[in-house]
Amino acid sequence: MRRIRKYRNVVLFLMDILIIFGSYFATSFLVNDLKGFVDTKNLALIKNSVAISLVIYLAVFFALELYKNITRYENGKDYFKYIIASGFSACLVIVAKFLFKLQLVNIKQIILSGIIIAVATVAYRVVIRFILTNGTDSVANRPEESRKNLLIIGAGEAARDIIKVLKTTMRRTCNIIGLIDDNQDKYNYLISGVKVLGDRYKIKEICRIYKIDLIFFSITNISSQDKREILQICQETGAKIRILPSTADVIKNKSLVQNLRDVDIEDILGRDPVVLDNKGIGKLIKNKTVLVTGAGGSIGSELCRQIIKFNPERLVMLDIYENSLYDIELELKSEYKKVDIKAVIGSVRDVHRLEKIFSEYKPYLVFHAAAHKHVPLMEDSPIEAIKNNVFGTFNVANCADKFGAKKMILISTDKAVNPTNIMGASKRLCEMIVQVKNKESKTDYAAVRFGNVLGSNGSVVPLFKKQIEQGGPVTVTHKDIIRYFMTIPEATQLVLQAMSYAEGGEIFVLDMGEPVKIYDLAVSLIKLSGYEPNVDIPIVFTGLRPGEKLYEELLMQEEGLQKTDNKKIYIGELTDLDEKDILYKLSKLQSIIDDENTPIEHIKEIIHDVVPTYEPKENKKKETVNV
Repeated sequence: MRRIRKYRNVVLFLMDILIIFGSYFATSFLVNDLKGFVDTKNLALIKNSVAISLVIYLAVFFALELYKNITRYENGKDYFKYIIASGFSACLVIVAKFLFKLQLVNIKQIILSGIIIAVATVAYRVVIRFILTNGTDSVANRPEESRKNLLIIGAGEAARDIIKVLKTTMRRTCNIIGLIDDNQDKYNYLISGVKVLGDRYKIKEICRIYKIDLIFFSITNISSQDKREILQICQETGAKIRILPSTADVIKNKSLVQNLRDVDIEDILGRDPVVLDNKGIGKLIKNKTVLVTGAGGSIGSELCRQIIKFNPERLVMLDIYENSLYDIELELKSEYKKVDIKAVIGSVRDVHRLEKIFSEYKPYLVFHAAAHKHVPLMEDSPIEAIKNNVFGTFNVANCADKFGAKKMILISTDKAVNPTNIMGASKRLCEMIVQVKNKESKTDYAAVRFGNVLGSNGSVVPLFKKQIEQGGPVTVTHKDIIRYFMTIPEATQLVLQAMSYAEGGEIFVLDMGEPVKIYDLAVSLIKLSGYEPNVDIPIVFTGLRPGEKLYEELLMQEEGLQKTDNKKIYIGELTDLDEKDILYKLSKLQSIIDDENTPIEHIKEIIHDVVPTYEPKENKKKETVNV
């Protein structure tokens, strides 16, 4: 086998010579009786025909570079080229016969020989390809039980391509059992030799009967609801699930197997795609300078990715952490050559640094995403939350006013509503700052409030995945704790849309969909990883953390709710805030910063005076309970 591979071109060349030689003898035998076939004159004609055909056929084959094909990877297009090359060569033989008045067999035999050559050259190459891909070292000689049983969801073009790749690259590890598709017209039919076994409601039964180890979800164009329903069925089978991303992602990387990824919780939550008014957003961003603070963070970096699509003249990315800022700078500069991208190191706490940045770049739009967001950490370091969140926002807001920014958008959080923790209280005060600032400035200030984003730095999903990889346990603070979730791209796209709606002073509230129980989230992630909750991976309750509450709210009691043109964005009713009162509250917080020895309990009392809706939650003793 190895020798055949090494001398493949020699083998193919000799085979083609034999086929050309044999085709003329075969056609001559077919059109003549035995006496006519062995006639000396007929044999001379065959000899001449073979000689001229060898020259013409092989010259055409070489000219079309047919011997440069790798037989193992040839497909229908390559085989069609062999047929065209054979037909063209037969025509050249006929032309040569009349043009040079050569003594050759008749035209009928030349045409028949051309047909035989076309069929034979394709046929033996198909046989060689089969031997190379399914020869002595093939999967046929491998014990069936040593391979993983695979079920493919979807019987479309993506499934066909995956089957092709699997049969050539993963045949030793995977045994394709069948396909699942909701189209009843496809039932019991074969796609690339694999049978369509049924619809989504047959998945559990098929997985049980055939002991399925792997499920590949290969439907690229499907509604969020259907995708969620099918994946929820799959996760009940105990099989490991892998999913093919969107069509756009597949186009970027032609290898379907490389595109297959583990199922994310976003697939199970199944949120509908965001529909944006791109015209309105683009009008504000195109050819303008846009500043994003906290640009290296999960929200800030995604904001930069979304903003740059609208062709700003300059994108200024500000962050204190150099590594993450450098990463997003490299990413965007490699893809967007025409946009002036500036990565700037600096802290929102540093007024002088901010003023220098605003003075140099004079941003038209400001997105303020820089903040400390980790609830338990801010409970232990409340002064840092005040410095970074409250006074950082105050500094950015003042600079936006001083240097004439058109709009400033504050990224807020659902934890700002009736806060029970320092972080939430600090973000509520940030909202109050921009609302008051809006009254005195020509700059339009607004805040966008939303809940947790999946996969963000410090969020629960990456933590759960890491715990599962380590074999558990998965830690959940409370069995009944719920949170609102949306994806990072969805949140940032809605922030841009809210920015286009902002006229000043609004608090935009994003529709976060249905709340999700964190316990159910943990169970889903464990199942999606191919494990059984509390059997393979234990779930442990650790008790609510300092400042944490069972549920979050997106609207305060005194706020109303107004609709916008986007069904996922609402506006809270403007609250009446006094500038002098806010400045007085900031001076009280400044006194805390000036005296860093202030006890935490006293700090909480002052924050309660500053943010009346803040009610500190008493720290409860943590308990560890196995479920």
